[in-house]
Amino acid sequence: MQLQVQNSLSADIDTIFGFYNMAIAHQKKVFNKHWQGFSREMVQTEIDENRQYKILADGTVACVFAVTFNDQLIWGERDHDAIYIHRIVTHPAFRGYSFVKEIIKWAKVFAAENGIKFIRMDTWADNEKLLAYYTGCGFDYVGVVSMEKTDGLPKHYEGISLSLFEIAL
Repeated sequence: MQLQVQNSLSADIDTIFGFYNMAIAHQKKVFNKHWQGFSREMVQTEIDENRQYKILADGTVACVFAVTFNDQLIWGERDHDAIYIHRIVTHPAFRGYSFVKEIIKWAKVFAAENGIKFIRMDTWADNEKLLAYYTGCGFDYVGVVSMEKTDGLPKHYEGISLSLFEIAL
C-alpha cells in the first residue's frame, strides 16, 4: 500500500467532518468520554494555515490529523519548540495500519526541516488503551495536566485531565 501525507484542502472539509463523526461514534462505544464536535471555522483555519493533513492509502483518504505549533493552555511552560499532533482519526476500514507511526515519521522529517525539537500529543488521562498505544509508538509519557483554562479549546477539554506525551528529537 502506498501512503502519502498531504495537506488537506477546503474541498476535504466534509470528509474531515465525516471522519470526526465516525470517531465520536467509536469513542462512545469504547470509552466513557468523547469529542463534542468542532467548529467548521476552526478546521477551515487549520486548512488555510496548512495545519490540517490527510493520509492517502493508494489514493483513498484513510486518516486525518491536525497540528499546531503552540499549545500553551495544555503544555504551559513546556510550550516551545514543538509540533503538537491533534485529532488523529483513522477510517474504520484502515484500522490496524499504524498510522500514528506514519504520522511520527512524517513529523520527524517536518521537525528536522523546521528546527523543531519535540513531537507532542495529549489524550484523556484515564484512557489506558491509548496511553499504552502511544508509548508503544515511541512517545514518552511526561505527566498529567488538569485543564482549568480552556478558552479557545474544543468543549471536551473542559474540566478534564490529560496525559501528555512527547518524542524528543
